[in-house]
Amino acid sequence: MKKLWVRWVALTLLVIVLSLVMIRLGQWQLHRLSGRREANNIIRTNHSKPPVEWSTLMGDHEVTPQQQWRPVTITGTFDTAHELQVRYRSNDDDNGSEIVTPIVTKDSRHVLIDRGFLKRSSHEGDAQTLPPAPNGVVTVTGLVKGNEHGKPTATDPVEGKVRLINSDAIGKAQGITYVSGYISTTSMAPAQRDLVPHELPKLDDGPHLSYAIQWFCFTAIAVIGLFVLIRGDIKDRRKRRAKAARSAAQRAVSGPEPNRHDASHNRGAKTPGAHT
Repeated sequence: MKKLWVRWVALTLLVIVLSLVMIRLGQWQLHRLSGRREANNIIRTNHSKPPVEWSTLMGDHEVTPQQQWRPVTITGTFDTAHELQVRYRSNDDDNGSEIVTPIVTKDSRHVLIDRGFLKRSSHEGDAQTLPPAPNGVVTVTGLVKGNEHGKPTATDPVEGKVRLINSDAIGKAQGITYVSGYISTTSMAPAQRDLVPHELPKLDDGPHLSYAIQWFCFTAIAVIGLFVLIRGDIKDRRKRRAKAARSAAQRAVSGPEPNRHDASHNRGAKTPGAHT
């Protein structure tokens, strides 16, 4: 019985630890689901609003989540000398890069413009020729986006290429003071060629709810499995006890078994008078 108690206590502690971890993972997925729904609501609300002048939302301050995805317009001249290719990007099911070209406004403000997505070439890869930006004064309509954050190896441009769009890191590397955040182009006048606007993110709940349910189900399975195992041990113990009791009762009814030594001695003894 002592061994069973040790087994049960060890299994119970293991199930408790696993259950706490799985419950925490389920709660984390629910938290991500809540964040995704909030972000989707912001995109739905802001994207449907009419465009406003860019400077009403962007400046020296960080772009807030509530300001992202708002349509804005900006007019100026592209600074192609500081153009960057943002690698390892995707647009719907396509892989490729994005082309970020600064625009200089009439009041000499510098703003990063994500001109659009360039599908990866099957022959040249990311070394393909980048579509040129329109010359002269252009008017860009696009969506406000906040800085993307990551390691310096991703935010610091190297030889005209970068992985994340961060106006602070790019400005520091280029020696230019950029407005915080950037604008993702939806249209441009005059129009540009060979670049396509970005698709909006899929405004669904994603897999988070199903993942959370899975973690909670795993927790229930672990707890139920513990009780089933303990119940099985108890049943086996009762069966062994019942079997031992039946064997003892049978021995009590049939009496003590004859001594094997005595029985063999009797078989070997001669009957008096049998030999003549």
